[in-house]
Amino acid sequence: MNDKLKQLTLALEKHIEQFEMSNDAVSKSTIGWQLEHIFLSTSMILLALKQSNPSEYKWSFKIPKLLVFTMGKIPRGKAKAPSVVVPQTFDKDSLQKHFQKVIFQIDELKQIDQNQFFNHPFFGNLKLKDTIRFLEIHTKHHSEIIRDIVKG
Repeated sequence: MNDKLKQLTLALEKHIEQFEMSNDAVSKSTIGWQLEHIFLSTSMILLALKQSNPSEYKWSFKIPKLLVFTMGKIPRGKAKAPSVVVPQTFDKDSLQKHFQKVIFQIDELKQIDQNQFFNHPFFGNLKLKDTIRFLEIHTKHHSEIIRDIVKG
């Protein structure tokens, strides 16, 4: 179930070397910022998922979720990252360590109950399957930004 997420995340490792690269025509942030944002988001979401109590899950209909999950894409420049996942400081070493931690957390998903959930600020409660889908879409979104920065 989490193979795609793991592959998308593994593909990011090669960009750690380019962490200082930027291209203002694509994004005001560096490749390192994009990577750290992906790692922070994934790590915090997977921790919240792991710590959730399935009996507290409540379903709700959210139009933004319907649009993003149907398109499989986050429109660029439309959402602002919550401050808790906005990178402050990072370097090559910290990015490499954070990358390894996220890969470990993705591997741990095999042990998480399908009814555990994460409360997304725009999409509401997402059970395991939808959380993984969101993380795939989110990782792909920022990977495309990284690709465009590299392309120049």
